[in-house]
Amino acid sequence: MPEEQAQRKRQARGVRRMEQIADAAAEVFAEAGYAKATTNAIAARAGVSPGTLYQFFANKEAIAETLAQRYQTALRAAHEKAFDPGFASLPLPELIDRMVTPMIEVNIANPGFKALFAATDMPERLSAPTRKLHQAVVGRISEVVQTRVPALPADRVRTVAIVATQIFGALLSTVVAAPEAEREIWIGELREALLGYLDPVIGEPGTA
Repeated sequence: MPEEQAQRKRQARGVRRMEQIADAAAEVFAEAGYAKATTNAIAARAGVSPGTLYQFFANKEAIAETLAQRYQTALRAAHEKAFDPGFASLPLPELIDRMVTPMIEVNIANPGFKALFAATDMPERLSAPTRKLHQAVVGRISEVVQTRVPALPADRVRTVAIVATQIFGALLSTVVAAPEAEREIWIGELREALLGYLDPVIGEPGTA
């Protein structure tokens, strides 16, 4: 086997092992919290020896940094899909669906990450960028609302965005925790809750 091909295979195995360890760390951090989690527990969850873990990560914080970067990348992609001002003219049920679906998907794909990076025991340099991304949701929703109803006063736009965000956040944990067979029921309830709140305010584009 050519050396270059063998090297690529070794690199691919290394990437898979790093992802395996990071996935295990996400579970351990979510269950125990960052401060109480140990590299030994993470290695055990990943099914590797502590020595193998240290081949890829210098310490617990390095693993958390990998997770932070993964989650931030996923969140940014979800935001771009969810909060496009070009959706503003859609019928409200479709607009809501376009906004909530990517955000639900990213949280289902990364269970526990939102709580983990909002935790007070996470290093500030890791948690701060993720908190900013979550806080940016209000601004992104405000853009969509303002585009949909230009005459709506700015303070009202922000209030609507904050309340919509809180409605979504209040039901999101139930959606993520629900068995897959029941998840669509809760997603439907989430959509209905948002529709009930938003319809009187932005039900028709261009009106206030």
